[in-house]
Amino acid sequence: MDDATKKRIEDDIKSNKVFLYMKGTPNSPMCGFSAQAAAILQQYNVPFQSCNILEDEEIRAGIKEYSDWPTIPQLYIDGEFIGGCDIMTEMHNSGELKKLLGVA
Repeated sequence: MDDATKKRIEDDIKSNKVFLYMKGTPNSPMCGFSAQAAAILQQYNVPFQSCNILEDEEIRAGIKEYSDWPTIPQLYIDGEFIGGCDIMTEMHNSGELKKLLGVA
């Protein structure tokens, strides 16, 4: 990954409390896992930003290298990699994601 791509990724995750790399957008997801990840976040009514990795091959490849995680979606909270759809679902079901997001 080149320095410019790494900087874009770091800017995304450090300047947004909650950031989701996904296929498509929250309102128009392009795969079931991305749809589920966005739906989980939307249930909490917390603001989050996202990046459609299908529109940018540099980010699509770079985010997998950056996180050392092979799949999309990828969730970051407070600049920290949380995981993909399965981990998000487990954390949602256990209540851990709600705590991490600071939702009362």
